[in-house]
This record gives sequence, C-alpha cells and structure tokens, in this order.
Amino acid sequence: MKKKILILLPVLLLGGGYVAKGKLMPAKVVKPKLAGEIYIMPKQFMCNLQDGHYATLTVALELAPGQSDGATAADAGTSTGSTVGTLPEEAVIRAIITNLITNQTSNTLVTDSGRNNLESEILSQIKSQTDVKIDEVFFTDVAVQ
Repeated sequence: MKKKILILLPVLLLGGGYVAKGKLMPAKVVKPKLAGEIYIMPKQFMCNLQDGHYATLTVALELAPGQSDGATAADAGTSTGSTVGTLPEEAVIRAIITNLITNQTSNTLVTDSGRNNLESEILSQIKSQTDVKIDEVFFTDVAVQ
C-alpha cells in the first residue's frame, strides 16, 4: 500500500502542477509582424529622375488601424473616374513621394540601401507634414529606365 501511495503521490503532484500552470500562467501573446493595415496607393508613380532616367513605382503604406477602409473613389461608387483613395491627406502624401523621388538618381532606386533610405525619408516626411498615422513605407513595384 505504501508503494502505491509513493508512486501515486508524485504523479498527482506533477499532473496537478501541469494543470495549474496551464490555468494560472498567462497565454503567450504572439505579436503580429505587421500591426497596422496595408494601404496600396491606388495610382502608380511615374517620375523623371535627376539623371535623365524615369521610374515607375507602386507604393504601399502600413497605416494604424482605422486610417482608411482601403476603398478607392471608384470603389466607393463615385463617377469622377478618380484614382484617389480614401486615405486622409492622400494628395499631400503623393506630393511628398513625388518630390522625393524626382530628386533621386536611377542608382538610388536600383540598390537595396538606396530604396530603404528613400522609404525612410518618405516615412519621416509623411509623419512630419501630415496627421496620418503611419508605421512603414514599402515600394512594392519598382521599374527604372
């Protein structure tokens, strides 16, 4: 009988500890890699560069939740034929991006470090010149000719 108790007691303690750990310890929270909403600017950018080349880019923004519903004016049922999205201050953001891209050379846009620096500069300007809550800028498509 003592042998059964000696075997049963550690098993119960281990099992009880495992159950208590599962119930008392908070669940591990997995942080998403992208916390905001991805908003793809509805119209591509085509800009002349300083060195005589031109670039075509598609730009996406990681916005804080609630900044835009992701619909464009065409999706919203307007008949203007506009390609402006529903992002507040989108015209200002487009101007910032266009101005910064046209000040670049083709070499800037064909290197990883050049694109990363330009994305950071665009992010900084958008944060300082608009009220849009933005976390990241992405060039999703880039062509330089």
